[in-house]
Amino acid sequence: MKYFFIAGEASGDLHASNVCEHLFEQDSHACIEAWGGDLMKAKGVYIHKHIHDLAFMGFAEVLMNLRTIINNFSLCKRQIRQSKPDVVILVDYPGFNLRMAKWCKQQGYKVVYYISPTVWAWKENRVELIRKYVDRLICILPFEKPFYAKHGIEVDYFGNPSVDIIESEKLKTSSIQEGKIIALLPGSRKQEISAMLPIMLEATKGLRGYKLIIAQAPNLKREVYEPYLANYAFEILQYKTYDILKVADAAIVASGTATLEAALFGVPQVVGYIANSISYAIAKRLVKVKYISLVNLILDRPALVELIQHDMTIENVRNELNRILFDKTRVSQIKSAYFELTSKLYKGNVSAQVAQVILQLVFKDFK
Repeated sequence: MKYFFIAGEASGDLHASNVCEHLFEQDSHACIEAWGGDLMKAKGVYIHKHIHDLAFMGFAEVLMNLRTIINNFSLCKRQIRQSKPDVVILVDYPGFNLRMAKWCKQQGYKVVYYISPTVWAWKENRVELIRKYVDRLICILPFEKPFYAKHGIEVDYFGNPSVDIIESEKLKTSSIQEGKIIALLPGSRKQEISAMLPIMLEATKGLRGYKLIIAQAPNLKREVYEPYLANYAFEILQYKTYDILKVADAAIVASGTATLEAALFGVPQVVGYIANSISYAIAKRLVKVKYISLVNLILDRPALVELIQHDMTIENVRNELNRILFDKTRVSQIKSAYFELTSKLYKGNVSAQVAQVILQLVFKDFK
């Protein structure tokens, strides 16, 4: 059978790559093409468009790159027509993938959406797009299943794939020598690096005996980071995020998937985010959630401190970093929250079960 995946970001590439591995194992004739990254490519997937060229974030950034995005839609549609897949699997990346879901369904393709769009956060009316144009929706957050049930939509929830991945990683020895380490995870987009990395670095000044390690995003080149690194003692490593988190004493993390990953490794963290000012102003009017970090969203309480926009200052980051390094009560509170978080997320073998859903959908017409 022929499969076409569309993943537009590093986390989507990771989770899609694991599903692809199971598809190849269970379908000996599988032919998989995709928009994705190096992890999917390493599993034997043919990549038409790399995630390097796809990560646009925020309202203002989308407007500035509108022509490129429109051209990407045309290119993707053309490649799907040429591929003639039995199913299209959309992985997260909602601004692009919800539009592709509509087009794919109108063209007669079966559509699986893996990792639900955040319709529970804003633009709730997008639920109707999912109802109309998606054959199977697979969620990875526990509160999403009751949310969709409220709208009369049955979805699959097998747990969160990050738990499987990280539990496996914990069994491996880190390639990084243990010591007193602070991990900096400033995001996976250029504008995130420029907005937050200088603050993260400056906030760590004066902490004696600690080594700084920056997790370089897999989709970014080192030169993106270099303008901000003068006068700081640091190490910057690419493709080593999990190795860094295995040995880190604390982390400063840009809100996103990395907050969940740091939590699953048990690393106390400061969560921050600075968006383009126009994007932030628009989002503040539209977004309905109480928290920005996945940890707090899943637990539905402020287990982690979130420093958003103007609150993400050098002083505020430094103060909270000191708390998670030296305040034993605060660290104990965070560890307890992480235990509760894992219990809500873990079911096991998520990627294998996602592959099974895709195979069931594809092969049901051939029985």
